[in-house]
Amino acid sequence: MTFDEEINRVGTHSVKWDEMEKLYGVSPKDGIAMWVADMDFRPPACVQKALEEVIAHGIYGYFGDDGDYLAAIQWWMKNRHGWDVEAASIFTTHGLVNGTGLCVQAFSAPGDGVVLMTPVYHAFARVIKAAGRSVVECQMPVVAGRHVMDFDAWDAQMTGTERMLILCSPHNPGGQVWSVEELRGVAAFAKRHDLIVVSDEIHHDLVFPGAKHTVMPLAAPEIADRLVMMTATTKTFNIAGSHIGNVIIPDPVLRAKFAAVVNGLGISPNSFGLFMATAAYSPEGAEWLDALMLYLDENRRVFDEGVNAIPGLKSMPLEATYLAWVDFSGTGMRREEFTDRVQGAAKIAANTGPSFGKGGEDCLRFNIATPRARIVEAVARLKAAFSDLQ
Repeated sequence: MTFDEEINRVGTHSVKWDEMEKLYGVSPKDGIAMWVADMDFRPPACVQKALEEVIAHGIYGYFGDDGDYLAAIQWWMKNRHGWDVEAASIFTTHGLVNGTGLCVQAFSAPGDGVVLMTPVYHAFARVIKAAGRSVVECQMPVVAGRHVMDFDAWDAQMTGTERMLILCSPHNPGGQVWSVEELRGVAAFAKRHDLIVVSDEIHHDLVFPGAKHTVMPLAAPEIADRLVMMTATTKTFNIAGSHIGNVIIPDPVLRAKFAAVVNGLGISPNSFGLFMATAAYSPEGAEWLDALMLYLDENRRVFDEGVNAIPGLKSMPLEATYLAWVDFSGTGMRREEFTDRVQGAAKIAANTGPSFGKGGEDCLRFNIATPRARIVEAVARLKAAFSDLQ
C-alpha cells in the first residue's frame, strides 16, 4: 500500500488532468492539477478485485439482491460513525450532486429558497438554480482562522420563502469539522424557519487526527422528521467515477416524497458502483483509509507550513477533507493578479474562490490528495511565484 507512486492520468479522460488546460490555461505537460476533488491514488485493492471478478465473469446484466450492499453500508456507518441505519431508509443515487438535485425536487417547489452557508461546494448553487429555485446565501464570517455560523444574522435574512437548508459537514472548502454545538445550532435554526435539512457528509470519513466528526442524526436527533443524510464511498475511496451515493432518510414521510421523485424519473443504480461500494465498506477498506489519512496528514503539514511561510498567504487549518482553502487577501493583490501568479507563474490549477459563493472572493482551493513529491513541488512553485513578497 503506497501513495507515493506518481500515476500518469493524462489522456485517460480525467477531468482533473485532461480539462485543466482548457479551463485554467495550465498544460498537463508541466502543470500540477490541484482542483477537482478526486485523488491521484488507486483505491483499495479490494475494490479493484471486485471489479476484476465482475469483468472475468463477463456478463453485465441487471443487478439484483442488494442485501450485501445495504449490509455493507450499515456496517460502515455503525463501525465508523456509531450510527444505526435502517436498510429501508437507504436510497442509491448517481452520486451526491444527483442526490442534491433529487432532494431539491422532492422537498421544494420552483421559486422556493434553498439556504447555503457560504462559501460552500459550488455544485449546490448550480443545481438549485437549474431547478428554478432561489439560492439564499448565508455567509460565514472567518473568526480566528475558522468559518463560524452567524445565526443571528441569518435569522434576519429569512423571508419565509425558504424550504431547505443544505449543510456541508465536514465543510468544503474550509475543511472544518463542525462541533456538536454547531450542529445543534443548525438544527435549531432549521426548526425556527421550518426548513428541511439536507446534510451532505460525503467527507465524513476524511477526518484528521485531533478532530471528531459527528453525524447529524446523533448530534440532533430532534430533527429526525426534517433530516436527509447524504453519504458516499466515492470521496473516501477515490471512486468518484462510479457515480454512486447514499441518500439516507430516517423519516417515513420524507422518505415517501423522495421515493416518488426517484420512481418518477426511473432511476436505478449502476451495478459497477454497487460492487465497488460493497467492497470498499469493509475491514480492508477501513485499513486502507486509516493509512490514507496518515499520508494526507503529512501532506497537510508540508503544504500548510510552506504556504503559511509566504507573506500574505494563509492556509485555513484543515480538520477534514483533502482540500486546502488558501486566503490571498494579505498580499493586497487583486484577485486577477494572485490567480495569474498561481496559474501562470506557478502553473498550478486550483479552484477559484468566487465559485464557492460569498466569502470566497480572496481565496483559492487546493487539492492535496496527490503524491507528496507534487506537494513539495507545488509549494516550491508558489514560493517562487510570490518571491517578491519574501
